[in-house]
Amino acid sequence: MCTAITYKTKDHYFGRTLDYEFSYKESVTITPRNYPFSYRKVKGQTSHYGIIGMAYVVDDYPLYYDATNEKGLSMAGLNFPDNGFYGEEMPGKDNISPFEFIPWILGQCGCIVEAKKLLERINLVNINFSDQLPLSPLHWIIADRDSAITVESTRDGLKIYDNSVGVLTNNPPFDFHMTNLSNYMGLSREQIVNRFDGSENIELKPYSRGMGAMGLPGDLSSASRFVKVAFTKLNAVSNESEEESVGQFFHILGSVEQQRGCVHMGNNQYEITIYTSCCNTDKGIYYYTTYGNHQIAAVDMFKESLDSDKLVSYELIKGEQILHQN
Repeated sequence: MCTAITYKTKDHYFGRTLDYEFSYKESVTITPRNYPFSYRKVKGQTSHYGIIGMAYVVDDYPLYYDATNEKGLSMAGLNFPDNGFYGEEMPGKDNISPFEFIPWILGQCGCIVEAKKLLERINLVNINFSDQLPLSPLHWIIADRDSAITVESTRDGLKIYDNSVGVLTNNPPFDFHMTNLSNYMGLSREQIVNRFDGSENIELKPYSRGMGAMGLPGDLSSASRFVKVAFTKLNAVSNESEEESVGQFFHILGSVEQQRGCVHMGNNQYEITIYTSCCNTDKGIYYYTTYGNHQIAAVDMFKESLDSDKLVSYELIKGEQILHQN
């Protein structure tokens, strides 16, 4: 399972956790403007916006999990089992396979308004990347610095939701998560006030700090992670420097990270937070940590030649980096 958020201080940030029981050897991958994107059912792109993100590169094709383009538009695909549905090819539509969806949007859209226009013509079709790599059921969050949307392809068709909280997790569908938030509207970051007895005859006092948020979920289900990270993000306070903003972003997603052993998948496999990402979408800098490495690493899209036609990939740092002070 996974969690994605947007966050804004002086700059805008976008990122996610990838929670799974094994890795596909993903890498931080930059797709320059002149890398030729080919598509199964629509005309390819010989030039497009530069893109940076986390991808599994297969046969020199970047299968992006999450990415940001040079204009600051970002997109991530999260697991959506039992609900995600891809249909047959439809005439008069842009028939896009889900593995092509991120480059198709980020290659030619610079903002949410442009993405919404493109989405009016899109039909997500059931075409696997290969026999060895079948499609995953996904839904997506797309964001610029001003707004975000959620895109879900179900048996009822393509649904597009305005995402005012800038959060996405997994099942159930997005409209459930937004309704479910109403169950927690009484939570507060402020100290709790005694409202138990309207006559105030019963003297009750808080015995701990943080009791204003009592009832905030702490389990690892997707519904609970949505509420937990939404509360954390919407109440988080950060100064505007890059270091403090990035650090706070990782702290926010740290509220829902998964530790090995807490979610058993059988056969001695456990779901863990394989990586956590944070992209400064204004500067094109992609930050990440991995399960085995808490030191934040960074890759700057604009330090590479974006006019190239060759992919640039950086292998993830997975070993713990410990600073010994004596």
